[in-house]
Amino acid sequence: MTNEQPTTMPTKYDPQTIEKGRYEWWLEGKFFEAHPESEKEPYTIVIPPPNVTGKLHLGHAWDTALQDIMTRMKRMQGYDVLWLPGMDHAGIATQAKVEEKLRAENISRYDLGREKFVEETWKWKEEYAGHIRTQWSKLGLGLDYSRERFTLDEGLSNAVKEVFVKLYNKKLIYRGEYIINWDPATKTALSDIEVIHKDVQGAFYHMHYPLADGTGTIDVATTRPETMLGDTAVAVHPEDERYKHLIGKTVMLPIVNREIPIVGDDYVDMEFGSGAVKITPAHDPNDFEIGNRHNLQRILVMNEDGTMNRNAGIYDGMDRFDCRKKIVKDLQDAGILFKIEDHLHSVGHSERSGAVVEPYLSTQWFVKMQPLAEEAIKLQETEGKVNFVPDRFEKTYLRWMENVHDWCISRQLWWGHRIPAWYHKETGEIYVGHEAPADAENWDQDNDVLDTWFSSALWPFSTLGWPDGENEEFKKYYPTNALVTGYDIIFFWVSRMIFQGIEFTGTRPFDDVLIHGLVRAEDGRKMSKSLGNGIDPMDVIDQYGADSLRYFLSTGSSPGQDLRYSTEKVEAVWNFANKIWNASRFALMNMDGLKFEEINLDGKKSVADAWILTRLNETIEQVTRLSERYEFGEVGRALYNFIWDDFCDWYIEMSKLPLNGEDEEAKLMTRSVLAYVLDNTMRLLHPFMPFITEEIWQNLPHEGESITVAAWPTVNESLSNKEEAASMKLLAEIIRSVRNIRSEVQTPMSKKVPLYISAKDADTLAVLEANAKYLDRFCNPEPLVIGQGIEAPGQSMSAVVTGAVLYLPLQGLIDIDAERARLEKELEKWAKEVKLVQGKLSNERFVSKAPEAVVAEERAKEQDYREKHAIVLSRIEELKNI
Repeated sequence: MTNEQPTTMPTKYDPQTIEKGRYEWWLEGKFFEAHPESEKEPYTIVIPPPNVTGKLHLGHAWDTALQDIMTRMKRMQGYDVLWLPGMDHAGIATQAKVEEKLRAENISRYDLGREKFVEETWKWKEEYAGHIRTQWSKLGLGLDYSRERFTLDEGLSNAVKEVFVKLYNKKLIYRGEYIINWDPATKTALSDIEVIHKDVQGAFYHMHYPLADGTGTIDVATTRPETMLGDTAVAVHPEDERYKHLIGKTVMLPIVNREIPIVGDDYVDMEFGSGAVKITPAHDPNDFEIGNRHNLQRILVMNEDGTMNRNAGIYDGMDRFDCRKKIVKDLQDAGILFKIEDHLHSVGHSERSGAVVEPYLSTQWFVKMQPLAEEAIKLQETEGKVNFVPDRFEKTYLRWMENVHDWCISRQLWWGHRIPAWYHKETGEIYVGHEAPADAENWDQDNDVLDTWFSSALWPFSTLGWPDGENEEFKKYYPTNALVTGYDIIFFWVSRMIFQGIEFTGTRPFDDVLIHGLVRAEDGRKMSKSLGNGIDPMDVIDQYGADSLRYFLSTGSSPGQDLRYSTEKVEAVWNFANKIWNASRFALMNMDGLKFEEINLDGKKSVADAWILTRLNETIEQVTRLSERYEFGEVGRALYNFIWDDFCDWYIEMSKLPLNGEDEEAKLMTRSVLAYVLDNTMRLLHPFMPFITEEIWQNLPHEGESITVAAWPTVNESLSNKEEAASMKLLAEIIRSVRNIRSEVQTPMSKKVPLYISAKDADTLAVLEANAKYLDRFCNPEPLVIGQGIEAPGQSMSAVVTGAVLYLPLQGLIDIDAERARLEKELEKWAKEVKLVQGKLSNERFVSKAPEAVVAEERAKEQDYREKHAIVLSRIEELKNI
């Protein structure tokens, strides 16, 4: 038994216990606050602001966990880190929630009026902002709350006005009548990217439109027959021989009996349908353009709520879809509608309300996108470009920028940034400015608010004090270093931040954009309320702890790839944390009161000591390098392999030998190594698992107040010993092989068995003899025979390791045929390995381009595999004679 001492760490790992109160302790210590006055190099991330409407989902947890990893690591590396928190007012979503709440009280927003309604919405914001902060705290996010922002706070509102006024004065914002996406449920305009297209089973309705001169008919088809009431023309291709003679004539619009012209337009596809199309300029974007070219009247036949208006005649007041059914019947009865054809087509739905979006003629405010997009595209051709990770998403971004349409930025809401435009009551003149004109009583402010994305597009610089040019924080922390977001938001947000950043600050808003995927259900389906397969991250934390959820999310996928949620995998991370906890308790119970200043790694080290310190150096290098490349999945694997396999399974076990021995010098070295390795390991793991690492670190001999501000580990070359590491690798290979053989023949480790080890050379023999105590302790041999040129003693199991062959004479326990079959499989394995490595080495591109050390390593592997193949082949021949 080791000489174990008491420790303050509980016997059982309980995440709820260790996480309780820790976040508040971090905040009280102000460990997450930035220090603009410091000389440290800045590192800035502004959080993608969640909607203030409520709960954070798993995607938020993933997104913020990645940011927390990056900022915690940079803070430990000595940067002045600013991770700025904040929330988005989420115009449509928040107003809908507040209106829903008021409806439950039989109150309409119109009963309250605009001012009182906005007051009610601010109350909602304060309540739900508190919910979001609570969720951030449960996740353990290292945010600087002293700089928290909200898209409707005074500073950001000033920035929004500044941007609007400047773009308007540059004629990049204009007001005009266009076909926009209209949500009849929320009664507001939507931008193109707020529309979700779904395949819907509909129909093509084919109709005869009679020529006004009575000489015949022309056939047209539509998927939306209710819009025919607003038709103002029929269009054909000017080169279509079937219809050339009809251009300039008129048809009588059925039901309405309005005479409308037949026009020739190149837009019409002669090969599609009848080659003639009905034109409804007020209800279709393509028809709108055709209408402009031919100076056609625009007739709206719908109200904003999706009901038909007085221009619809007898259908006035009907819901648009009820009108469709009625008009189809009326057209059939009149002999106008002659065919209904099933048609699966893509129909736009509102991202917010789910309602079918209506293309709708409306006077709105727009941003002229082409000049802004051109500058953003140019930036990507320079060294100052935005770096997308993975880089394939740059093409996605550029493709959208190259095909961008003007952006409709006005929304028919009360909650949001009210458009800073006023209309003169008498002249109709438009005034745009930061404040109302001096004679405000003669002007009416525009009732609309700006699209939520308009303000969030300014987030990287408006949160840092722009447009105050003298603001020191803006100067220090902008441009930001990284943005973390999902690929589904590149168009909504990333692109807009980039072109607004270029326009108003002259540079990119962030150096890197780290793109992650979506969190999907275990079966690969998208999580949604309708499917009922969503997972609340707070529930996961309540069960397994924040550390387990964070580690699973951040290491379970490579950049840009989707992640499937798995309770089993979260539980596996909990087991990993439990393993760390138990290993740390063992180490602490054997520290014998070791203080930080007593840690000494200068003395004589065992092979296990030298090996674990070497492996620690390798892991530090690997974790740091991969983290800088955002390859957190690979980081997770490196940490897991080092902690679970190397430290817990091997070093902890081997440390028991000196800790149980009489050599006080060896004991002190082992304690020093345990303390040093655990300290550095907790620091490496801290960004991923902040709670458990802080708890363990506080119990370890350490310097400093918190692991959050402890220095990031660096490689200490003086502690690397490649020779001893190779020796340990050999010992581990032997011990593992012996255990595997014992398992095969069902011989327990408690039973002593003979072990013969034949070393390939004198150096290997010296390593084995010097470390026989480990072989004796972990192989339990009787006798243990080490030498060179040892032959297989009778019926024995064998194993080939690098530099040696093992024999375990197990007479009566060996099935010779089974052993031969096992060796045949092993022979096949080494033959495959030889072929693979030879394939690499015969590839001229690999040999010429790979680093010299990598090629040398592959050549060493080839030699090792060939030797093992030869030894196994020889052993098979020996068994033939038994």
